[in-house]
Amino acid sequence: MAGERSEESTVSEYLDQNPQVAQWVDTLRGYCETNKQWFARREFILRNMEAFPTVQQGVSNSSLDRLLSLSMVWANHVFLGCSYPPAVMDKIKEMGEGIDVQDAPVHKTIKELLGKGKRSATTEGDADSCVKRAKCGANELDSRSAGRTSTWPVSQKSGPTPQAPAEHQPFFNRLYKAVAWKLVSAGGFGPNLDHFEILRSCVESCKQTLTCVFVPLKDITGLPAGRTQKEGHVCEIRCQTVYMGTGYGRDESAAKAMASKEALKVFQGRKVTVKICRRRYKGKDVEDLMLLDEQPRSQGFPPALSYPFQDEQLEDSL
Repeated sequence: MAGERSEESTVSEYLDQNPQVAQWVDTLRGYCETNKQWFARREFILRNMEAFPTVQQGVSNSSLDRLLSLSMVWANHVFLGCSYPPAVMDKIKEMGEGIDVQDAPVHKTIKELLGKGKRSATTEGDADSCVKRAKCGANELDSRSAGRTSTWPVSQKSGPTPQAPAEHQPFFNRLYKAVAWKLVSAGGFGPNLDHFEILRSCVESCKQTLTCVFVPLKDITGLPAGRTQKEGHVCEIRCQTVYMGTGYGRDESAAKAMASKEALKVFQGRKVTVKICRRRYKGKDVEDLMLLDEQPRSQGFPPALSYPFQDEQLEDSL
């Protein structure tokens, strides 16, 4: 503990003596980073600048991008428990040697939590355990194999409660940081990423799971006439009952990939916000929990494929 205070005072003293460096390095702070996370990552950056001699203050180049990526990967590992390929883990541990983080979180793997020899449904396959199919026209849900589907809570009232956004916001703030760091380590948001895998791994690093609902495109009402003639599926992705994205594809896998890409787009702004919004579900206007960025929307939301807040009264009315 005394050692940490000594390190913090050393960094502070160095920055006090080099105000231009202090001003520049503060521009590298993430929007949602806490003081504790930022001070640790700032020390990581300053300690390793000498290993990247082409890094210049105020100049963006590949060396700075790599240093920042490694700093975020290191912080992602320390504070969120994320793991990376062995070569990357060895690199960030070497670069972070000597940096003490007071009361650093202790992370356990799923195997450690459940015990050896036990298999968790959330780790089986390629997250098929998080996937539910929706049959349009009914509220039945089935899965690819028995016992691998999680259902929505049945005790929910019709529509989310007014305090629901505030209750969910802290989780999505954590998820925002996890996604931001993951995208930086992957080289940025782009079309060639495995968007679902990135989203899934970030959600699981925050100790939650995704829910995917699929509906055949031909069974969805209210779409343009040209689109309803096409074969394919539509996928809706939620987490903790909050809507994140919708995607269309020739099959379920392609639809899931497109929905994941749309969900990740929301994380490209300075923050994400959980809000209650009006949208259509089976021809009715309902209130739904939505994850939004700061960008104004010129169009309405796509119709909901699932509604985790309905009770028997709403069910009968639909």
